[in-house]
Amino acid sequence: MKNICVFCGSSTGNDPVYVEKAKVLAREFLANQTTLVYGGGSIGIMGILAEEIRHRNGYVIGVIPKFLYDLEVGYDGVNEMIIVDSMHERKQKMAEISDGFLALPGGFGTLEEMAEILTWVQLKLIHKPVGILNISGFFDPLLELFDHMVDTGFLKKSNREILIVGDDPVRILQDLKAAPAFTSNKWHEKT
Repeated sequence: MKNICVFCGSSTGNDPVYVEKAKVLAREFLANQTTLVYGGGSIGIMGILAEEIRHRNGYVIGVIPKFLYDLEVGYDGVNEMIIVDSMHERKQKMAEISDGFLALPGGFGTLEEMAEILTWVQLKLIHKPVGILNISGFFDPLLELFDHMVDTGFLKKSNREILIVGDDPVRILQDLKAAPAFTSNKWHEKT
């Protein structure tokens, strides 16, 4: 697994642990010679993650719509900046060039990106692992909602199990890399 796409906030949140864990994740990307694919911004958790990797000579690919590049001041320090026309085109490009996906704390945009990728995996449009780095229980309410969806019959248990969840940046990257190769639908048949 060479390229991992990270969805994360354009702010840093109000607890320094989010920044600390993003920096640990950046070091793990470097240790594993993994390329970061991300939203291309220079602000928030996404900017910190990209800067940490770039300042240590890691490889970073940003994918950002033109209007966000102008609004968020895209991070020009990346190795590659792919400027697209729309949010949808951004997700398509990220899915095309990434081998797996990881969500860190963020807002509506992070949630929307992760949900769409999970849906694409569920529908077998892509066959790549998706994870959540659940820093300080940030995603606990969302994970409870996913369990509620299963309990109420709106989400199959096998689809709930698509999501790899962990609270340790080192371990979650290992878990993503150890996930089965999604070249067939066999992975989706697990119970």
